[in-house]
Parts: sequence; C-alpha cells; structure tokens
Amino acid sequence: MGTRTRKLYPVVTALLLTVGNSLPAIAQSSVDEMLEALQSAEPAEATRLTREIEREWSQSGSTALDMLLRRGRAALEEDQPDVAIEHLTALIDHAPDFAEGWHVRATAFYMKDLYGPAISDLEKALTLNPENYNAMFGLGVMFQEFGDNVRAEQAFTRVLDLHPHHENATKALERLKAEGIGRTL
Repeated sequence: MGTRTRKLYPVVTALLLTVGNSLPAIAQSSVDEMLEALQSAEPAEATRLTREIEREWSQSGSTALDMLLRRGRAALEEDQPDVAIEHLTALIDHAPDFAEGWHVRATAFYMKDLYGPAISDLEKALTLNPENYNAMFGLGVMFQEFGDNVRAEQAFTRVLDLHPHHENATKALERLKAEGIGRTL
C-alpha cells in the first residue's frame, strides 16, 4: 500500500463511519406513504411507486456507501458475484443498519449457491426493513428451492400483502397452487 493510500484510508474510514446508516425519518415517512398507496394503486401507478420505494431503500445517506451498493449491483449484472460480495461486505462493514446492503449481498451469495449466508443476510435485511418485499420474495424462492413449499407460500403471500402487483410473487404463488400448495379441500 502506497504512502498516500495509507494516509487516506483512516480518513475515508472515519468519513464512512460518521454518515447516517439508516433512512432519515422524513424519507421513511415517505416510504410508508408510498407503501400504503401501493395497496390500492393501478398497475401503472404501482410501477412508479415501486421504482420510488426501491430508490429510497437504495439510499444510505452517504455518497460513498451508495457507490459501493451500485458497484455491487453492477458486479451482479456482470455475473461477478465474488466482486459483488467484496463491495457489499465493505458496505455492510461501514453501514450495518443499511438493509439494502444485506439484501443485495444475499443475492450474491445465492448466485454462488451459498444458501446459509444468503438466508442469514435476508433475515438481517428483513429485521432491518420488514417491508422489503424483494427480500421477502428472495426468502420465498429459497424456501421453495429447499422443498419447503408451505413457508414459500407464506413468504410469497406476505410479498403480495405488501405489494399486490409484485409480478414474480404472483407467478410463484400460482405455480405453488398448481402443485397443490395452499388449496383447500
């Protein structure tokens, strides 16, 4: 490590540690309002609300931390889960209360077939943000992969409770019902 890098590292670390790690109260209030509006939204409005909610969830309050999230997502899009895990682990190290970091790293672990760490990260993401319908969907997918269709159905149903227009959850639930899960005799 060069002299300049050694001198900057403590400064960057201090900067990252001093930023807010969770959504500001105003942003959270806005997300709550959007989630409520999502319940009765028409499909086009639901699409707009979904984008806005997910944009809010992706903002840590720090430009540096948001950059790590973007880099992690870009690595996933380029099918480089190892690189994504590095960026997202750095993000989580500096912002352990930022739910979206945990959620996206769970996706990277899942892509590497590391199911234990993926589930652990999804649980942490959902502890920090219980309304994250995408993290809940990921948990449902994993339950389904494990053959636990009852819990998968519960997860997909919860997703649809939060986001009635979640297309992937709707399709997953329909597939489960076609297999006989969730039907009453």
